[in-house]
Amino acid sequence: MTTPSDVLTPHEAPTATAAASRRPRRLTPRFFARQLLRLAGSLAVLVVASFAMIHLIPGDPLRQMLGPTAPKELVDRRRSELGLDQPLLTQFTHYVRDLVSGDLGTSFFSSQPVTDIVGLGLPNTLALAVLATLTALAVAVPLGLWAAVRTHNGRRRGTETAFTTLTGAAVAIPEYLYGLALLLVLSLGLGLFPPAGLTGPASFVLPVTALSIAPAAMIARLARVETLRELDTDYMRLAHAKRLPPWRLYAVHLLPNTLTATLTMGGLLLSGLITGSVLVENVFAWPGLGLRTVEAITQKDYPVAQAMILVYGALVLVVNFLVDILLGILDPKSALSTSTRREG
Repeated sequence: MTTPSDVLTPHEAPTATAAASRRPRRLTPRFFARQLLRLAGSLAVLVVASFAMIHLIPGDPLRQMLGPTAPKELVDRRRSELGLDQPLLTQFTHYVRDLVSGDLGTSFFSSQPVTDIVGLGLPNTLALAVLATLTALAVAVPLGLWAAVRTHNGRRRGTETAFTTLTGAAVAIPEYLYGLALLLVLSLGLGLFPPAGLTGPASFVLPVTALSIAPAAMIARLARVETLRELDTDYMRLAHAKRLPPWRLYAVHLLPNTLTATLTMGGLLLSGLITGSVLVENVFAWPGLGLRTVEAITQKDYPVAQAMILVYGALVLVVNFLVDILLGILDPKSALSTSTRREG
């Protein structure tokens, strides 16, 4: 007769057959090589797209830079100096050559090297995105786990309704609207935080909060679904039979088995927050890439706009690549089957 003390832990298979089926398949060098090849191919497409998109924007950047009354001779001379009078294929060849050498060009308007512009703004943009992702995970995972435990087996319908309604509404509201509301209430209204710029640790509070609300709601909903699924598994029923303390039951047995999908979603949201921070950075006059991106597109500053498109796209691709690798480490069987389906 089986006693509670004989119950297997969640990481032990109940039978030899089940153990064999659940044993992770090892990741091979081919898996990592395929991921690197996909990343390289995506980056190559991004380079072509960043060059083509900026040249498809209507308007003459030199005429806008020099003014509508500038003599045609001056415009033509400047165009020749910048190489914009050459065929597009030649311009693209020079563009790729400069990228390989680490030269992103020079701003048409400020005459500042684009590499310096990116170098100044990128750390601040990454800091916002990473802090917002960590904040969202820190809030969402416990909230989702709590909501699942409270509403398991159809209990507390009111709690379930409130949770789904509030998180659904939070996901639907854009980040920049959160930013405007926080700015008006907590900064301009109550004077609790700086309204703009980067003047110290307190400057991070409002933009990080604005960026993390919607992702936190989304992750909390996912964490609740994953937790509800785990609560109905055999190992959790047997763990309940052991009469374990709640902290051990949920923190040791339940939480690790709900984190794979949640952390994967967190990684994907990080790439979204990197690009989604553009509007929030403009709300708070944050010295990141967002302000310079808007300025470059408005002024048709080709080199800066191209660099911003390239940097944002590369960051998204690299983050997604790292998420795939992390998922492969945490769940090799799932990663290998996903990779096989893609090849098929």
